[in-house]
Amino acid sequence: SIGKSAFARCYNLQSVVIPNSVTSIKWSTFSSCTNLQSVVIPNSVTSIGTFAFNGCANLQNVVIPNSVTSIGAFAFAYCRRLQSIVIPNSVTEIGNRAFWNCESLQSIVIPDSVTSIGDEAFYGCTSLQTIVIPNSVTSIGDSAFMRCQSLQSIVIPDSVTSIGDSAFRSCHSLQTIVIPDSVTSIGEFAFCGCD
Repeated sequence: SIGKSAFARCYNLQSVVIPNSVTSIKWSTFSSCTNLQSVVIPNSVTSIGTFAFNGCANLQNVVIPNSVTSIGAFAFAYCRRLQSIVIPNSVTEIGNRAFWNCESLQSIVIPDSVTSIGDEAFYGCTSLQTIVIPNSVTSIGDSAFMRCQSLQSIVIPDSVTSIGDSAFRSCHSLQTIVIPDSVTSIGEFAFCGCD
């Protein structure tokens, strides 16, 4: 494993290749590496920890390997230039604020393995236009997609039973939403400000 904050605030670091011997990327390992543009995560890694790549403002593309099962809270928060991310079928949980304020993220496919989308997971992803939520998801967390101002349509699958408070709040471009019969609770302000 790579220890907590091992490379944090290495402001001139531009690329990283993590060796196959590493199984976990821990708390804040590459946090605030503001010039980091590319990272290769090997198939040996099973978890991406809290704040792992938080504030890597120039990171543009990330491929998460099939070995990873969890993406921690704030893992990619404030990766402002992140345009695309591939989440593999091995991931079961997307942590709270995992992609918080990833302003350049345009599309994301959540795999069938994911059962819950954490609170504020995609909060402030202002360029996000499309999102596919699979039938495996049962709950959408509070403010999960709040301020996704470019999001135009959303289909919530039959597996979802609860939509959290402010889940889609201030999604100003949202024109179409399909809510299935399976949903038993819609939180406060869930769709407030969807002009």
